Amino acid sequence: MAAVQLSTLETMNASILFIGDSITDCGRRDDSPDFLGDGFVRMIAERLTDRHVVNVGISGNRAIDLRDRWHIDVVEQQPHILTVYVGINDTWRRYDEADPTTAASFEADYRACLANLGGASVVILVEPFVLPVTEDQQRWHEDLDEKRAAVARLASEFGARFLPLQSLLAAAAENHGAAALAQDGVHPTALGHRLIADAWLQLAGF
Repeated sequence: MAAVQLSTLETMNASILFIGDSITDCGRRDDSPDFLGDGFVRMIAERLTDRHVVNVGISGNRAIDLRDRWHIDVVEQQPHILTVYVGINDTWRRYDEADPTTAASFEADYRACLANLGGASVVILVEPFVLPVTEDQQRWHEDLDEKRAAVARLASEFGARFLPLQSLLAAAAENHGAAALAQDGVHPTALGHRLIADAWLQLAGF
């Protein structure tokens, strides 16, 4: 995938599309008229007022769900900048519903999505994270770490930019505490969303 110079991005009214799960969704489907939700996507949109920002996150989605709706929600939208943020539900369902997603199938579904980027010039893959706030969540890393590694591999394979969210938020948790960033260990607080938005803006070059 050819890289786009930041100066080029600055000169066009680029559409920026975010796809993912509840962390991206953040109530966007009930958020008329712009349907951005109240999380990091809105924070980014508020900074990039001259860009058309689209949020197609759906709460509860796993990689296979993104694969099922990829053509309509990504390819047909033809975004200039595409951000993909998925993975925590592929881990969580193993522990709360005994419905695991293997690392291999997660990576295969994710790769199938990235095979058609809808013409996106810049692609950002966001690493899924967990900040354990319960004893049970401590063992989630045995599952999630493989999926985090898969996202990093795919970013390298497809020439995408990689946002290492686990290390970023874990470092912040040392100062603020895990619950201050994600009260349930998964869904960011306002502070957590702000850190994600700031990291995305820096990585995207804005």
